[in-house]
Amino acid sequence: STYTYSDNPTTLPASADAATVNWGIGWRMPTYDEMCELLDYCVVVSSELNGMNGRMFTGPNGNSIFLPAAGYYNRSSLRDAGSYGYYWSSSIYLGDWVTAWYFIFGGGYGLGNSLSRYPGFSVRAVCAQ
Repeated sequence: STYTYSDNPTTLPASADAATVNWGIGWRMPTYDEMCELLDYCVVVSSELNGMNGRMFTGPNGNSIFLPAAGYYNRSSLRDAGSYGYYWSSSIYLGDWVTAWYFIFGGGYGLGNSLSRYPGFSVRAVCAQ
């Protein structure tokens, strides 16, 4: 009810960024461009870590990140856990505050845009620089 804009932003402000709100200043959700880097520059391998299925993304510098296939919540139901991962970005799709870009993996991987931002997708915070 307090989510309003007059300037049609392309990125969520800190007050609406789940990572910043929950972890504090210095943390934020990744942008669309940062998620594209995972697709463009990383080697992606299906893997398991601590009993959780997911994908390991390894960059050209040898650093890697594991994203669990945590599924998502649709209202009160957990769906696709163990087989798919859905991760929100902070980038708003087409300047419409209702829609946003997200990263998805399962059978393959890529970026999508949501018609709404109510699904309980995961958030992988990044440290702002």
